[in-house]
This record gives sequence, C-alpha cells and structure tokens, in this order.
Amino acid sequence: MPGKRIYISTHARFEMKRRGIKFGQVLAAIRNPGQILPSRKGRNIYQSKLGGTRQFLLRVIIKEDKQACHVVTVYKTSKVSKYWRQP
Repeated sequence: MPGKRIYISTHARFEMKRRGIKFGQVLAAIRNPGQILPSRKGRNIYQSKLGGTRQFLLRVIIKEDKQACHVVTVYKTSKVSKYWRQP
C-alpha cells in the first residue's frame, strides 16, 4: 500500500479516542499488518498483535480505492484466537 493516502473517518477517530488507541498504532497496523483479511462490503481488515504477556489484536477496517485507504473503524480485542487466521 505504499504511496496511498490514509483518511480516518470521524467515526474511526471517535472510536480511537474512546478506546485509547493511538494514531501511531493504527498507522503501524496499516503499513505493516500482521494479516489482511477480506470483510463485508468490499472492505479489508488489517490486523496486528499488540502487547507482551497479555496480547491484544488491533483490527483496522479499511475501504480501499486506487488512491487512498479510508479507515472506517478501529478496535482492540483480547480474542486473538477468534480472529487470527493461521496459514
């Protein structure tokens, strides 16, 4: 996804603030995701593992077009095994 602009929706910004997710964490998950999974409505889920002894999964839901990535929403979950897909 190099060269694409990243737009964060008002909803995603609200959720980042409410859930204590930093912009740098979202940016890192987009630029270097652990996994990219397909989602509904033509969206993708970029996800990365966070934490040390207590792991969390950061999930960033994105709608991509040719020029940009639009962040729809963002959340953290402790249910890593539910969402992480093994190769």
